[in-house]
Amino acid sequence: MNSDASTASTMTPPLRTARNGEALSLADVPLMTMDNFRRAVLNACSAEVRLAALTVLPGLEAGRILLAVLADDRRRLLGLLCAAVPLDNRYPALTPDLVQAQGFEREILEEHGILPEGHPWPKPLRRHSDLEGGSHAPRGPDPYPFFRVEGPGIHEVAVGPVHAGIIEPGHFRFQCHGETVLHPEIQLGYQHRGAEALLLRSQPARRLAIAETIAGDTSVGHALAYSMALEALAGAAPPRQAEVLRGIALELERLANHVGDLGALCNDVGYLPGASWFGRLRGEFLNLSLEICGSRFGRGLVIPGGVRFDLPSAVRDSFLVRLNAADVDLLHIADVVFQTPAVVSRFEGTGVVTAALAETLGLVGVAARASGCDRDVRRDHPVGIFRQTSIEPAAASSGGVMARAQIRRREAEFSIAFVREQVAALPDGARSVALAGARPHALAVVLVEGWRGEIVHVAATDDMGRLVTYKVVDPSFHNWLGLAMAMRGGQISDFPLCNKSFNLSYAGHDL
Repeated sequence: MNSDASTASTMTPPLRTARNGEALSLADVPLMTMDNFRRAVLNACSAEVRLAALTVLPGLEAGRILLAVLADDRRRLLGLLCAAVPLDNRYPALTPDLVQAQGFEREILEEHGILPEGHPWPKPLRRHSDLEGGSHAPRGPDPYPFFRVEGPGIHEVAVGPVHAGIIEPGHFRFQCHGETVLHPEIQLGYQHRGAEALLLRSQPARRLAIAETIAGDTSVGHALAYSMALEALAGAAPPRQAEVLRGIALELERLANHVGDLGALCNDVGYLPGASWFGRLRGEFLNLSLEICGSRFGRGLVIPGGVRFDLPSAVRDSFLVRLNAADVDLLHIADVVFQTPAVVSRFEGTGVVTAALAETLGLVGVAARASGCDRDVRRDHPVGIFRQTSIEPAAASSGGVMARAQIRRREAEFSIAFVREQVAALPDGARSVALAGARPHALAVVLVEGWRGEIVHVAATDDMGRLVTYKVVDPSFHNWLGLAMAMRGGQISDFPLCNKSFNLSYAGHDL
């Protein structure tokens, strides 16, 4: 790596820039002093640039390295820079000046024992003492140092981690005055499986299955990011047919989940006609994925180098007939739901996150766009079929449950139109290419717009071309704090509705 090297860039020097899915030599990434690294990150993130990832590269000649990935959406660039971790394993925290870093720095402390000095909330992110494994994070006298509000009439409500429904575990601690929530704290970690470490130590043939199950409802999104990372490191590009089928699968995954969430939102406000219709339509879109690859969740379709299955011309007409029938039903039930006073009155004004707060927290995906943050990887960092597709992200600004529901409706409509167009013009040809070995001492960063939002995979190789670092950032990692802030000042009875309007992944966060 080049010490404090400057590289020509549209971002503030000395960042090294790359495109989404482009591999580069680790030696080309500037290696800076920690003070200069901190200054460069803060300067860049004050000018329409986001912190997409912050992680540790182990085992390099300079010792442990802190790597920052900065997303410049307007210029379609990723900025990369590194700093050597001081020998005392301490550095001045970014979080006091860049809230987007708070979860990353807690993770770095927990996983690597590197202390971000001055972090206002250095508590365990996943490995709290309720679970096995322990943590490097400092602890108080309580098993987990929850934030507490004191004063007359203040009471505390604890929910989970075991819930009444068949859902993943997570603990929610509400500080309330009457029915008003002053602050909710979210404790996760119960789904921590060590997915990144498991991926590194597993045989290459097993790694794709691990990537597909990072977040089970985002199997296509994470499989695509993993496959793109390997393709970048090998200097390979998938065939045209594979790019189209990948896009179709990604949008079918978006469709099924958005429509399912609309049904769940209807259920949370007691509007059962909407819950029933949207629930049935979710099954229709899942079954279209089944038609392509034999899995309702799209598993087994995306592979490094391309795709495993085709959509034969003999079944494309029936596929489109089923898609068009579901489209008619979706438009009808959506019109009914969004004109029903009982639904509108519960959705509007509930769980609001302002645009300024969403930017401060670094929210992504549906949660960001609902608050007026104009970002979408498909448009801002396009790869594959999305380079030839005009994407205009669904927009809203009110930042509440209604806005998040409207974004899902509009994105579902776009996804149907996209799938219809791509299936009708699906090209023939090879489905995949063989991958050569990965480049040695290389780094690849991949962004994919999953149905929840931006997925980031960061992969680095050693001098033999073997993976030595694999970092995953699921969109839920950015957005859980957004849910907590959405509940401040609201009624505790609104929590199920707010929670479902974000619908974040426990497993995707916990890894």
